[in-house]
Amino acid sequence: QVQLVESGGGLVQAGGSLRLSCAASGRTFSSMGWFRQAPGKEREFVATIRWSGGSTYYSDSVKGRFTVTRDTAESTVYLQMNNLKPEDTAVYYCAGRARASAGYYATRLSGYDYWGQGTQVTVSS
Repeated sequence: QVQLVESGGGLVQAGGSLRLSCAASGRTFSSMGWFRQAPGKEREFVATIRWSGGSTYYSDSVKGRFTVTRDTAESTVYLQMNNLKPEDTAVYYCAGRARASAGYYATRLSGYDYWGQGTQVTVSS
């Protein structure tokens, strides 16, 4: 059974930091992505990392503030979020791409095959 389990969400003041974790089990993935969905908005891409090599790609809205890493031994992906802003408030989801990596970074929801249940991040002003 494939599972992606997120943790680490919570309430933080603007300017603060949080680290999200996503533990993967049941199969291997070529890439892992982080997405978020704010109330009344569509789910949007945040960051992605390739399991092999660890190369990363970020949305412009989080570049320079968020860092995605992976621990291959623990099959876990992390999203370190610094200098958080109220507009970062959302449910954050991790996603796994089971297909082979494309020649580009997967930034669309359709590029991923498995999803976690999400974890709430709330940033107060």
